[in-house]
Amino acid sequence: MRPAALFILATVMIDSMGIGLIIPVMPDLIEEVRGANLSQAALWGGVLATTFAVMQFLFSPLVGSLSDRFGRRPILLTSLTVMALDYVLMALAGSIWLLLLGRVIGGISAATAATASTYMADISAPKDRAANFGLVSAGFGMGFVLGPVAGGFLAELGTRAPFWAAAALAASNVAFGWVVLKETVAPENARPLSLRRANPLGAVRHLGALPGIKRLLLVYFLYHLAFAVYPSVWSYFGKAQFDWSPALIGASLALFGLSMAIVQAGVIRPVLKNLGERGTVLFGYVFSAVTFFLIATVTSGTTVLLLTPLAALAGVIPVALQGIMSQAVAQNAQGELQGVLTSASALAMVVAPLAMTSTFAAFTAPGAAPYFPGAPFLLSLLLTVIAVSIFIRWQPPRVTS
Repeated sequence: MRPAALFILATVMIDSMGIGLIIPVMPDLIEEVRGANLSQAALWGGVLATTFAVMQFLFSPLVGSLSDRFGRRPILLTSLTVMALDYVLMALAGSIWLLLLGRVIGGISAATAATASTYMADISAPKDRAANFGLVSAGFGMGFVLGPVAGGFLAELGTRAPFWAAAALAASNVAFGWVVLKETVAPENARPLSLRRANPLGAVRHLGALPGIKRLLLVYFLYHLAFAVYPSVWSYFGKAQFDWSPALIGASLALFGLSMAIVQAGVIRPVLKNLGERGTVLFGYVFSAVTFFLIATVTSGTTVLLLTPLAALAGVIPVALQGIMSQAVAQNAQGELQGVLTSASALAMVVAPLAMTSTFAAFTAPGAAPYFPGAPFLLSLLLTVIAVSIFIRWQPPRVTS
């Protein structure tokens, strides 16, 4: 694998590791800076998570369009530098407002994911893009495996230690990228910056005008909305349904992340080869629907853990959808497309925590009838059915030169 591709994989892995590193320590950190109890800390944690997602949603198309105009290299290196400085800010933050500012900056710099995917598209042959997007997703998944484990260990050293570690990781990747990253946007192919397309709604409208893209964007959004049930309510669900300890919840998340990485690094290629991109999407949705139903209804924690590899098979869906849409837009619009896709997933992470936790609360509150902690997973099943019904009516668009 060429060094530039390794840098891209390192970038997305460090991005997700940075998120995973700080998850275990956030309740204690918020309690520390606010003098709050755990329930109040959870509310602030939701505000911080939503702020991060909103910023990523708003700025991803702009960052993607900037990479089409000025090149991938300066945007990637600048974003990573800002990310490293943001972790330093959060490591030093003594108030909730500085943490909130940190999440604003972090959400903007996290738009790097769009440019990283675009760079991978630049260095890949069209027929290999979907599979290479799978490698990018695998790197992101592996970061989620390593991040929570490392964060839990570092938290023993203090509430600030994970942030210093995340800052060091981001800074080291900047140095690596400075050496190996070559520009892939030739000056003659640089695309004029359009603010109309560089905002999330304008970019969606522009790309949605291409044949078949609007429907696929909706399917892509619904996938992320349904799949976000895991980060949104998994820890609450595990405690309510199976009385899991925090350690077991963390281990289950690591198992899920590892399963996702295996699927996207090792399973996606043979599935794409044998089923094609359209068949791969449907393949993933079959397993997604089955596992959502089973997780919602089974009463054995061991069984749910055994279902993890099946749930991870749904990870082939966004990769195949990315491949389809990437081949349907012009080469000089790849950055814009990836920015829109990042915004779509970020928007799902804005909506999902509110929808999933509200559903969970409604069915687990004192006196709830019925008492049903698995209700959010049935909501995800409904979203899956809607997404499949939209996708099966889609017809492949013509390739744009």
